[in-house]
Amino acid sequence: MKFPSQEKLEKYAELALKTGVNLQNDQRLMINSTVEGAPFTRIVAKKAYEMGAKDVYVVWADDELARLRYEHADVEVLKEVPEWQRKMFDYFGEEGAAVLSIRSTDPDLLKGIDAGKVAAANKARAEAMSNFRSYTMNDRIQWSIISIPIPAWAQKIFPNESEEDSIDKLWEEIFSIVRVDQDDPVAAWEEHNATLDIVRKYLNDKQYQKLVYKAPGTDLEVELPKGHIWKGGSSQTEKKVTFNPNMPTEEVFTAPHKYGVNGHVSSTKPLNYGGNVIDNFTLTFKDGKVVDFKAEQGEETLQHLLDTDEGSKHLGEMALVPHESPISQSGLIFYNTLYDENASCHLALGKAYPNNVEGGSHMNEEELDQNGVNDSLSHVDFMMGSGELDIDGYLEDGTKEPVMRNGSWAIDF
Repeated sequence: MKFPSQEKLEKYAELALKTGVNLQNDQRLMINSTVEGAPFTRIVAKKAYEMGAKDVYVVWADDELARLRYEHADVEVLKEVPEWQRKMFDYFGEEGAAVLSIRSTDPDLLKGIDAGKVAAANKARAEAMSNFRSYTMNDRIQWSIISIPIPAWAQKIFPNESEEDSIDKLWEEIFSIVRVDQDDPVAAWEEHNATLDIVRKYLNDKQYQKLVYKAPGTDLEVELPKGHIWKGGSSQTEKKVTFNPNMPTEEVFTAPHKYGVNGHVSSTKPLNYGGNVIDNFTLTFKDGKVVDFKAEQGEETLQHLLDTDEGSKHLGEMALVPHESPISQSGLIFYNTLYDENASCHLALGKAYPNNVEGGSHMNEEELDQNGVNDSLSHVDFMMGSGELDIDGYLEDGTKEPVMRNGSWAIDF
């Protein structure tokens, strides 16, 4: 696989370490990566040691081996997660390690695989990783997700290009979107985070009681929990270390009320879920729960997602992204949620981030439920924003205010 210049790769690695996970001196770093991305991962590891990392541990994945396992192993084997894997991830959480995920997966990796086998394996892994996930979803440790091209992903986006040209084009898009092409990417991200901070402060001061979404195929009313907190851009750990969970990011997000969602919503971009694509789907909600659904592509996969557990039928995140975001303006569909969700307003089925509600990180399951915060083994974002989306915010006294018009902010920040 062709890689860009060493200089560009080093700038990207440095950005991921300084702005993404904000690696601290004498801190462990765990990297989740693919074998195809090994040359870049080695650059990241070298940079990490130069920055004073105590240790760098890499967890490798391989798309071809993953598909072979689904093709040949029976479902009971796929549901097995070795205890040592769970303990390994828990160890890094307990150690306060920084966790960097370098994602690069074929969007059609599991096309043709029994959706039931994929769902069973996903659920088993989610159950095994539930304790480790509490470290990331409560921002107890620094964590960040970035992406690099692989041939199958690049050619999905640019099907009319040669493999080499498609990879080149995707690298260019990634470097532009995450600001690596700028003279000082770290400074550019500081400015970007400051802009997102203005938006989230405005929304936190407003404390809307509900948001109403209207667009072709969408008429949805979403209540917000009392004391909800909008987040976006950079986050802080309990030890006040600032980091960026997602690179890129263009969103501000909060938790919807688990029992306060009513109406229907239609997707506007394909959803790549577990190596299968779900597209052109509509969900209907009543009192927070999905009561009906349909999809032109991947309906069986969507059914399995909703059946993961009771919480998978409820929303755990609502995120606002202006239609003029750089990713949206690229005009590309990335078939990668990290990118597509930052081109469009989106919602997520499944678990909510507890820290999207005041005191949520210290609440038990019952208290979270009482405050309208959803719990689930899943957390799956899907895109529903467009240049035709209008959103209104309703204050506690019933006052209605425009939040978005035609996919753009209707707010004077």
